[in-house]
Amino acid sequence: MRATKKWICIFSEEGLAALGTFIGRTTLFTFDLDGTLAPIVEDPAGIMISDDIRGKLMRLCRLANVAILTGRARSDARAHLGFEPRFIVGNHGAEGLPGWEKREQGFVRLCQQWEDQLRVLLPQAFRKGIIIENKGCSLTLHYRRAPAPETALAEILCAVQLLTPIPRQIAGKFVANIVPPESLNKGEALLLLMRYADAHRAVFIGHEVTGEDILHLKHERIHGLRVGNS
Repeated sequence: MRATKKWICIFSEEGLAALGTFIGRTTLFTFDLDGTLAPIVEDPAGIMISDDIRGKLMRLCRLANVAILTGRARSDARAHLGFEPRFIVGNHGAEGLPGWEKREQGFVRLCQQWEDQLRVLLPQAFRKGIIIENKGCSLTLHYRRAPAPETALAEILCAVQLLTPIPRQIAGKFVANIVPPESLNKGEALLLLMRYADAHRAVFIGHEVTGEDILHLKHERIHGLRVGNS
C-alpha cells in the first residue's frame, strides 16, 4: 500500500489502520485482473480466480461500488470473473467507459489498421514466436514463447515505432501492449469512473507492472495497493 512517502504492507498494523481510516460509504473499490485477482499464467486463457476470492468479491459487490480495470477486452474479462461488478473497463482504459461508446468504434478501426500494418512489418512474426492479439481497442504482442525473447522484443518495438499513427505503449510481462494515443490510461479512467459513480474516494489494487499508471498517481483521494514483491 502506498503511504505518503513509502510503501507499507497492507497486512501490517499500520497498513490496516491506514486503510480503515481511508475507506467510507462512497469508496469505489477497483481491481486489476491478471496478477491481482488471478495469478499470471503462460496461457492467458487459463487464468483462474479462486472460489475464496470470488466469494469475497461477490459479497463486496453487494456492499459497495466495484470496478474491474484490466488490459483484457471486457468480454474476455467478464468470462473469467464469475461475478458482476458495477464497472468493467477493458483494454487498459480504452473500452467500457461511460459515454465513450462512439470513441471506442474509432479505436476498433484504428487497431485493425495497426494489425494490418504489423502483418507487413513483422512478416515472420509467428515463426519467431511473436503472436499478435487484437483485443478490439488495443493490440497485445506476445513474445513469451520466442526462442530469443530480447531479440523479439527489439523487433516489436522497432515495428511499433513505424505504425501510423504512433500508438501509446504499455509494458507487460513478456508482452508489448499498444493502445490508441487518444485513449485514457488506467489512472485517467479511474478518475472518470469516480466522477460517474459519485465516489469521493477510490481504492485500487493492481499488479506492480500493469497498474503503474494508478499506483504512482499522486492523488489524495486514491489509495493504491500493489500486488508484488518489489
